[in-house]
Amino acid sequence: MSDFTPITTAGPSGPRASFGSRLVAFVLDGIIVGIVNLILTRLSRPLGEVGGTLVSLAYFTYFFGSPSGQTIGMRALGIRVYDFTRGGPIGYGRGFARWLGYIVSGIPCFLGFFWALWDKEKQTWADKIATTVVVPVSAYPVQP
Repeated sequence: MSDFTPITTAGPSGPRASFGSRLVAFVLDGIIVGIVNLILTRLSRPLGEVGGTLVSLAYFTYFFGSPSGQTIGMRALGIRVYDFTRGGPIGYGRGFARWLGYIVSGIPCFLGFFWALWDKEKQTWADKIATTVVVPVSAYPVQP
């Protein structure tokens, strides 16, 4: 018999936002982007079709990459996007990668979003693509 016992950790390496708070923040953000898209569609149908994607891209890239790492929905729920490897904000390039991860996560029946339910670090595919985690602001405060 071997005396070797593998070391495993059952939980994440730090505090993580709950699936429920992430879902509610995503719904709130979807409502905001949807309202802007509806306005663009009413103004001009072709503008609305292309504009909806551009509004989504700009909204999520800007807010994910901002120093706070919070969309409006995330701010309302007290959560933020956080760099998994170095800590702190992720910047606009990785904010864009995370937005692309949202698209990829939604294609197979939203499996990429549900991934956070059983992932050790509670990461969605978007988090894995951008090397991020979503954390409570109470544990990882936004630096002024």
